Amino acid sequence: MPKQNQQTASNTIAFALITSLFFLWAFLHNINPILIPHLKKACQLTDLQSSLIDTAVYFGYFIIALPAGWFMHKYGYKKGILFGLFLYAVGAALFIPAASVRSYNFFLFALFIIASGATFLETVANPYITKLGDKASSEQRLNFAQSFNGVGAFIAPIIGGQFILSGIEHTPQETQQMSPEQLNTYLSFEAGTIKIPYMIIAGVVLLVAIFFVFTRLPEIKEEDVADDDGHGKKTFSLNVFRHSHVTWAVIAQFFYVGAQVGVGSFFIRFSRYTMNLPEKDAAYRWGFIAMVGFMLGRFAGTFLMRYIKPNRLLSLYAVITILLLTIALMASGSIAVYALLAVPFFMSIMFPTIFALGIKGLGEESKIASSFLVMSIVGGAIIAPIMGLISDKTGSIQMAYIVPLLCFGFILYFGAKGYKVKVQN
Repeated sequence: MPKQNQQTASNTIAFALITSLFFLWAFLHNINPILIPHLKKACQLTDLQSSLIDTAVYFGYFIIALPAGWFMHKYGYKKGILFGLFLYAVGAALFIPAASVRSYNFFLFALFIIASGATFLETVANPYITKLGDKASSEQRLNFAQSFNGVGAFIAPIIGGQFILSGIEHTPQETQQMSPEQLNTYLSFEAGTIKIPYMIIAGVVLLVAIFFVFTRLPEIKEEDVADDDGHGKKTFSLNVFRHSHVTWAVIAQFFYVGAQVGVGSFFIRFSRYTMNLPEKDAAYRWGFIAMVGFMLGRFAGTFLMRYIKPNRLLSLYAVITILLLTIALMASGSIAVYALLAVPFFMSIMFPTIFALGIKGLGEESKIASSFLVMSIVGGAIIAPIMGLISDKTGSIQMAYIVPLLCFGFILYFGAKGYKVKVQN
């Protein structure tokens, strides 16, 4: 087989395997809207306390992103993937003892470990996909790979709603009337529904790791970016922020992830508040409407980028999400709920487009830029608790949705101006 054909075949296999990783971290993020109301019941939490599920996950990204980028820089893409899969499997397995002792702190620790593994996977996979092919189509290629992230986003709430949520929703007055033994039995049952799903998750992740062990991945050789004196740079440092588009991309990603997490994490609570929708019905609608929309939005966005520049499509979608959230804030009943369900379709292209625009033209420095872009996912750890706090203080989870609306305002700025590649001296 000619060398060029061998390289094409190798890239195709690598693309397929790396794309499978997008499903795994999508599952982690999109199971949170199920875990938040579920553990709120099982561990008897406030909205603010339950939002710490998002905090545990996204602080994991914040803390581990730079070490993950350094690890990838030193040891390469494949070893970074294997270590990430190992951490992911260990964290999933820890859910079993956490459920047995019904410890919320233990659950948060397990989520942090899973998130640490997902951080390695995401720090590796996003830049790797952009390098597997023509530079001019990197945004389109990453959006296509991220479309399979949409598959995970679609499946997670459906599986969670079916196998984790019990559908038993006692009011605070009803639980107060239970005897201590009855209450303990009920809470232990709620916590225990999590064991089998997470045992299966750990097994699937280990199986994926085995595939990677026995598959040869092409290691991407990247050109160094020249400094002001024309010398190539091979450093792993904050100097990457001399590129202004990296700075704006990191900030934009912070607000985007915060908005994405906030929109999804409280949807079940929002649906109960605005139209008294039961938790299983809300989970079903989130999975089959919102997350199917998210998945289809990725494929549609990949197609539209053939005709519309990525930054322009990003700006257009930001405007639409702002309008939809305005309706969700001002309306009531099914109108508010369906306005919110439409938002994920237009969020779909935002993360990969911001990411690809943020590492545009960086060469070797794309690895450190990737670390900071993954680090900025900490926005999910901050925005959701702010929303939970607003809900607790005002008694209205609907009012809290003004926070993601403001976040999308910055995404609009990045798509209009902040994406432009400039080097600051």
